[in-house]
This record gives sequence, C-alpha cells and structure tokens, in this order.
Amino acid sequence: MRLFFRGRELPGIRNFTCLDRPSTLNVELFKPLAVDIFDKIARNMGPLGQYYKQAHGYFTFPKLEGEIGPRMVFRGKERLVWSLNNYLGLANHPEVRKADAEAAEKYGMAYPMGARMMSGQTVMHEQLENELADFVSKEDAFLLNYGYQGMVSIIDAMVDRKDVIVYDSEAHACIIDGVRLHFGKRFVFPHNNMENLEKELERAKKITDQTGGGILVITEGVYGMAGDLGNLARISELKEKYAFRLLVDDAHGFGTMGETGAGTDQALHVQKAVDVYFGTFAKAMAGIGAFVASDTTVVNYLRYNMRSQTFAKSLPMPMVAGALKRLELLRTQPQLRENLWKIVRALQDGLKARGFNLGQTASPVTPVFLKGGVPEATHLTYDLRENYDVFCSIVTYPVVPRDVIMIRIIPTAVHTLEDVEYTLNAFSAVKEKLDSGFYASQEMVDISRQ
Repeated sequence: MRLFFRGRELPGIRNFTCLDRPSTLNVELFKPLAVDIFDKIARNMGPLGQYYKQAHGYFTFPKLEGEIGPRMVFRGKERLVWSLNNYLGLANHPEVRKADAEAAEKYGMAYPMGARMMSGQTVMHEQLENELADFVSKEDAFLLNYGYQGMVSIIDAMVDRKDVIVYDSEAHACIIDGVRLHFGKRFVFPHNNMENLEKELERAKKITDQTGGGILVITEGVYGMAGDLGNLARISELKEKYAFRLLVDDAHGFGTMGETGAGTDQALHVQKAVDVYFGTFAKAMAGIGAFVASDTTVVNYLRYNMRSQTFAKSLPMPMVAGALKRLELLRTQPQLRENLWKIVRALQDGLKARGFNLGQTASPVTPVFLKGGVPEATHLTYDLRENYDVFCSIVTYPVVPRDVIMIRIIPTAVHTLEDVEYTLNAFSAVKEKLDSGFYASQEMVDISRQ
C-alpha cells in the first residue's frame, strides 16, 4: 500500500497497520538520524548570526576607539556617538578616573580573592551596599558581580515550584532567562496591558490558592529598547487585591529617573510598593556590577541563596571603590542629571517637531521609528555613519516587525546642544532619502567586501 502526505507519496513506505489487514510498521523509516552538533550550528547560525559575514565589525560588533565620550573613532574616522549608556558622563569624569586608578594601584584587580561568602568580603563592599540601600530607600542591599546573571539568579532564588511568576512580554532577556529556570507556572501579559495583567493575576491566584505558593510580578522601570516606563502605579494598585510581590528591574532608571536619581519608582512615587528593586552600574554609573535592594530579611535570604554570587568571585576592589565614587557624584552633583535631561528634551522635542515617531518614550532612551526593511536599514545606517559621521545603534527584524526600522539614540550629560542640532539635520536628510525610496533602490551593503 502506498502512503501519501499533503498530496505527495512518502518514499520507501510499504508496510503499515490498517484495520482490515494487520501488517508491520517499519519504525526504522521514522527514526531520526543523529547529527553532529557542530554541523547543526553551521546550518543554522540563528536569526542574527546568519548575517555575520555581511555585518560583523560594522553593523554588529563595531569597534569604537578612543576615550569614551560623544566623539569617538570608528573605522579610522571621528564620529558623533549616540550609542553609549554613559547617561551622566561618568565614564571619563576626572574624579572617577582618579578613583579607579588609585584603587587599582592600591589593591590590584585580584583582591579580594574568593566568593563573598567564603573569603571575598570587605568593609568597602559592605559600605557600598549600605549606601545603595539608603539611596534607593530600602532597608538593605546586596552587591552583585553582574547585572544579567544577577537578575537570572534573583528570580531563581526567590521562587519555587509552588509559586507563580507573572511578567511583562517585553521584559529584558535576563528576566526571560530567569523565568525559564522556574519549575512552577509562569504567565506573560502583553506589554503594559493592565487589563490582561489582572486576568493573569486571577489565574495565578487560583493556582496559588491550591498550591500554597505566592505570586511574583516582574516588570521594568524603564524599558531600555523603547524608553517607555513600566506602569508601576497601576501595578501597585493591584497588590492588595492579589497579594503579590513586585520585582522591578530599573537598569536604565537608576541614576536617571526621579528627583534624586533614585529610580523610576521614585519618579512615579511608588517606592514603598516596590518590594525588590534591582539596579545596575553599567548605565548611569558607567561601571561594572549591580545590586538588589529590599527588606533586610529578603536581602539576607538572597545573600545565602543566589547561586551566581555564592559560587562566583567577589567584585574586585577597584570596581567597588569606583562604584562608591560614582554613587557619591550621583548624589552630590545633580547638575549631571539636569544636563542629561536638557539634552534629552532638546533632542526629543526637536525630533518630534520634524515629524519623527518616538513611540511612548518617557526616559532618556530615544527610539526613532521608521518604515522599511533590513536593506533600507543597512543603507540608512551606513549613510549616517559614513556621510554624516553620526553613529547610532540600529534595530531591525526580528527584534522589531519586518517593516520597521528603529534607530536607538542614547543622549548623555556630556553631549551638547550643538551635537543635538547637527544630529537633527542629519536625521532629516536621511529620512527624506528613505521616504523617496532612495535606500530601497540601492544594492545591499556588504561590509565583508570593504
């Protein structure tokens, strides 16, 4: 008997079982063939990796050289750079550079040796934790080696199989990876959709009423790609009804948002409603490391249960001393944040006045949404960099829909109004070319040939 699937005969199949004539199914025909892992990788480099030959070193993994600032060298030429999360300009602040250098000379990069729990604890690590907790109005804080692995490990430590996680669909990759480790139920709600969040909370509550577990809601303060804010006020209002705990990743809000820079929850007047606050040093602090702040009991629990910290070397002393200096400047020099927002408003207001779509940003993160696919995006970016000397990060499919180009601009306190005006003119020029179809008519830029 011949066997067909979607109109095509399946080759080699002659024996199978039917009701009127017993036969034998040849299972060997359906047995998957073993494959070498390296061969599998070579055949599928991933949605972005498939373009590495054309993009590597230019659109992806570009090399910016020179001192960190608004102007750096790219491919041998100075460019006006809007792609660095150096929000307050602390990366090359003279006091920061001095503190980093002095700590490196005094301690080297090895001290302290070992994990914090075993032999890597110092008075300075504790001092930084105390100052961070005080700054974000929490009882205690725990210093973390890295932001990404820190968030993954926080989620892993806080919940067990009886608990339910409810999280925003546009959560950062570190949150997604942390959620994937969870053995219990997890529900995702569409980005900032409060009606859907409440539906997921109702589902979560029914489960926890049976399991005896709890609910953890995870959102962000500032969403780092589009710059909009998590709806912390509305989420906070739901806490009493659904009895959940709220974890906020405020990597882009810490140091930039709020009256003192203490974060997005301060800006939205909901600090007390945020149960666990997470911030990193990689943005406004222009450093390495992160922290989590909460009630003393919770922080002590995390100290003893976060695997990424228990089994990892302590943050080196120069980074701790440098973070202390950065935090001091963040607290005592409000003009840094004021100048950041002066540049932010000038840039965002100028772009809107020229007809650009910035989405719903309410933070320094400035996305510019344009119509076009990957070919147009590569030409536009190339034109900006090579003919206008403006370096911006470009985001295309699969991160955004196929017909969307997103240029992500990061203003800083060390940019000038002259930088803003020049960039506005450059953007107007490339938008005119994009709208006219100029970029669509060009041959795809292939950096590997250059």
